[in-house]
Order: sequence, then C-alpha cells, then structure tokens
Amino acid sequence: MANEQVDEEAPILAIAVAAELAGMHPQTLRQYDRLGLVVPARTRGGSRRYSLRHVAQLREVAQMSADGVSLPAISRIIELENQVRMLRREVSGLQARLRDEVAARRGARVFAAGATGSVVTLRQGTRVRRATDVVLWRPSSDD
Repeated sequence: MANEQVDEEAPILAIAVAAELAGMHPQTLRQYDRLGLVVPARTRGGSRRYSLRHVAQLREVAQMSADGVSLPAISRIIELENQVRMLRREVSGLQARLRDEVAARRGARVFAAGATGSVVTLRQGTRVRRATDVVLWRPSSDD
C-alpha cells in the first residue's frame, strides 16, 4: 500500500473535513460553491464531497482573497487553472500517441534504386522520380 499514489481528484471528503483542512468555516465552502469558485462533487443524496485538489483550491482562494484579489477575479483564475490542467492532460495523451506512432514507424525504412543501380535511403515524405523503384523494407524480429 506504500507504493499506491493518492488520487487528488477523488471526491472523498465531507464538507466539515474539507473546511477543517482548508482552515475555513463550512459556511464559507458553501458560499464558494454557490459562487462557482470551488465546486465539489455531489453524492446521490446531494451532499458535497471534496477532493484534496479542492482543499488546495480553497487554500489558494483564501490566500488570493487575503491578498486583495476580488472574488470574480479569483473565479476566473480558477477557471483558467482548470483549463490549463485539462489541456496538460490532453497534451500528455497526444505526446503518448505520438511516441507510439514514432515507435511503430521506426522499423520502416524506405530505399530506392538509383539510376546506376545503387541503393539510396530516402527520408520519410521524400518523393522519388517515376523511373526509380521504391522498396519498403521492414526488419523482421530475426534481424
């Protein structure tokens, strides 16, 4: 169990626990929920459930508020942070797909026979003259 990572997005904390961890009154959390600043998940019965990420956001809201940032500005900052988080996940997924695609293509090499019969390696995407034969060689697992 020591190797397991905690899911910071899991909505597991009741409002009283989240409020205590954030150093706030539960009514403040309810107000922030109504304003859309920090919106927790809900159980089937409608109870609020906060994640560790929500608690971190609550602390950030308290700090920004203490620094004089208005609630509408804090709301926009949180909205943008959530968008950045989503985009980072998307980029990470695209990078993984790209790595898989590059790895799949790594084994394919394209060669062409030159006018004198010599073998010429072609870069991917390079067009060849019509008179040149193109052969695709993919190394087998034996090579």
